[in-house]
Amino acid sequence: MTAEPRPWDSQQVAEWLEARIEAAARDQVAADRKGYESRDDYDLAAAEEWACRALMATARQGDQAALAQKIKQLLAQDEYRITGIHDDRRTERHIRAHLRKIAKMAKANEGFENRLRYQ
Repeated sequence: MTAEPRPWDSQQVAEWLEARIEAAARDQVAADRKGYESRDDYDLAAAEEWACRALMATARQGDQAALAQKIKQLLAQDEYRITGIHDDRRTERHIRAHLRKIAKMAKANEGFENRLRYQ
C-alpha cells in the first residue's frame, strides 16, 4: 500500500520560511559577536536569510508549482545582490545550496514541519 501524498500547505511553508529567517538573523548576530574567525558563519546565515526572504512572497501565494518556478528562476541568476557579507563567491554558493535544499523539500512536500533552529 502506498500512502497518499500530503496536500500542499502554503501556510506551513510560509511559517517555516519565517522561522528560518529568524534563526538566520540570530545566527548572524552570534557570528558578528565572535568576530573575524566567524565570517563564514555570518555569510552562511546571511545567505539563508536572503534565500528565504526571496521565496516568502511566492510561498504565501499557495501554489507548489509557483514556488518551484521561483526557485528555478533564482538559481538561474548569475549573481545575487546582498550587502554586509564578507565573500561574494562563498555567499553565492551558500544561497544556491539553500535554494536547492528548499527545492528538494518542496518537490517532496516534506520537512517544512521541522522548525528547529539548527537544521
